[in-house]
Amino acid sequence: MSIKLFKYLSPATVYATAWIAFNGHGWQCWLPLIYAWGLIPLSELILYPDPTNMSAAEMEIAKKNKWYDYLLYIIVPLQYAALFYFLLSMQENNLDQWDRIGRIGSMGLLCGAFGINVAHELGHRNNTWEQGLAKTLLATSLYMHFFIEHNKGHHKNVATREDPSSARYNEPVYLFYIRTILYSYLSAWKIANKDCRRKGAAFFSLHNDMLRAHIWQLLLILAVLIVFGGTITLYFLVAALIGILLLETVNYIEHYGLVRKKSAEGIYERTLPIHSWNSNHPIGRVMLFELSRHSDHHYLASKKYQVLQHHKDAPQLPTGYPGSMLLSLIPPLWFYVMNKRIKAIAAAVKN
Repeated sequence: MSIKLFKYLSPATVYATAWIAFNGHGWQCWLPLIYAWGLIPLSELILYPDPTNMSAAEMEIAKKNKWYDYLLYIIVPLQYAALFYFLLSMQENNLDQWDRIGRIGSMGLLCGAFGINVAHELGHRNNTWEQGLAKTLLATSLYMHFFIEHNKGHHKNVATREDPSSARYNEPVYLFYIRTILYSYLSAWKIANKDCRRKGAAFFSLHNDMLRAHIWQLLLILAVLIVFGGTITLYFLVAALIGILLLETVNYIEHYGLVRKKSAEGIYERTLPIHSWNSNHPIGRVMLFELSRHSDHHYLASKKYQVLQHHKDAPQLPTGYPGSMLLSLIPPLWFYVMNKRIKAIAAAVKN
């Protein structure tokens, strides 16, 4: 097992704090949130970004090392174990309101950082086994249509007006939530329906990916409702929503204000590293399985996380993903910091 692999065990620290939250009371219920939104962003203000890339030889070794894949696979049962234990923990009679909120927020963090984030990586693989794992993880946030729209919609239309997941210049994150959640959902239906027509299959059939996704999600909700009751089902729905909002906040910071040029013939230029915001801050990188090297991911989506590279021309976020996500929640401050960077990029392109 490669020494380089061990750094990707660090997300287990978030997972461990979540189990502490599900067993504890008071501030312990908030420990994952303090860790993710306090300690990590503060650390990334101190630590320097690391733009170092692997050598060609190191990349070849890393690509062939299956342990990088096994780390992702094990997260599927871990995520469901955490969800089940969270639901059990919410049955405690001595929980006060702050304990409940802390535990729900902690589960929501796992839905976003573990469930959706790892599902995103596995969803780009080209075999049904890993894609199935991706869909299984997305079910914990009730966001299985992300697999359809992200792979067949977002990657095609990124940094254009046609993409609901690309935030526009001066668009506050709170308006972006409404636009991206609604139109990404509608886009997924359009894509699934188009796929059905291509296969010659009926709309109301199990060939429709969106219908299958809704069936699995409804079965999961029904199972939680039967076993744990209505109140705890509501807690689950809130945790799933938090996971969704975490994803969409990431989407917001990844492409805010960046636009691909359109030719006179109406054809967009190829997606390049300049069309995604990048972050080389080390903690955010390993905690999110290199998601923050997003420029290279969009440049070549089939690349596995462990071999994503830094591009010199990729625009850089002011800090790591956790800190940038917090910054985006204060729109005037976000615009103040990011709009200057966008204008600098535009000026550099003109020159």
